Amino acid sequence: MKITLAKSAGFCFGVKRAVDTVYEQLEMSATERQPIYTFGPIIHNEEVVRDLEEKGVTVLESVEELEERAAHGGTVIIRAHGVEKGISEKIKELGYTLVDATCPFVLKIHRLVERYSGEDCHIVIVGNASHPEVKGIKSWSNAEDTRVIGTREEAEKYDASHGKKVCIVSQTTFNYNKFQELVEIFSKKGYDILAVNTICNATSTRQTEAESLAKDSDAMIVIGGTHSSNSRKLYEICKNQCENTFFIQTAEDLPDIPVSSFASLGITAGASTPNTIIQEVLKACQKQVSQNY
Repeated sequence: MKITLAKSAGFCFGVKRAVDTVYEQLEMSATERQPIYTFGPIIHNEEVVRDLEEKGVTVLESVEELEERAAHGGTVIIRAHGVEKGISEKIKELGYTLVDATCPFVLKIHRLVERYSGEDCHIVIVGNASHPEVKGIKSWSNAEDTRVIGTREEAEKYDASHGKKVCIVSQTTFNYNKFQELVEIFSKKGYDILAVNTICNATSTRQTEAESLAKDSDAMIVIGGTHSSNSRKLYEICKNQCENTFFIQTAEDLPDIPVSSFASLGITAGASTPNTIIQEVLKACQKQVSQNY
């Protein structure tokens, strides 16, 4: 049996930077005993968040929680997905030390949206409206008409006043082919559009490689956190090419998958999946195969 691990599987630049930042802050605060918080989970991976919590990092989800703990001081680290406009200023006003671990590619979208909304453009954000990255991006728009579009149906229903340019950006982890499809729908409506592909290169590379690997495999395993948007999109891409596609979080989920019954198996992982978990899954698959031959 052939097992192939995707070369691009695992942490992207922004995620690695954010996670490393938290561990560095833990080391720096070891002697000071100052509380360390992240505003929202630092990344969408339950295993990483759990490990950080065991080491003393507390996840705060709201401004109210920040206010409740302000008297104790400490360091607040902004998650990789970024936060809504005004949150960083509020953290500093409350007396915390602010460490911004927002992915630079996400910050670039904040600047684009702020700029073009200030130039009287309609703003369209292609992505998942409930995702924290998208909520953050939307908050930087000053346009009266700012919308989040995630499906073909939503794009077809979109109606904006003509005479104004429509600036289209994307969630960094959105499916590239779907983004192109939605942009085409806007273009056919006759709007003056400015489409900026803000899907990060790591996402595009990972999706392309996963699609190719899925085409050539009898089965695919996608490793990722349950709340990871990019991992779920990888699963969708692989599932379209390979019916036997499975989504797991860790090697503990493998007993439910008949790995050794397939002639070839591909493995990929989302941008928020640590290499340790990927290697554990790979070794567990290899072990299961060896025990059945």
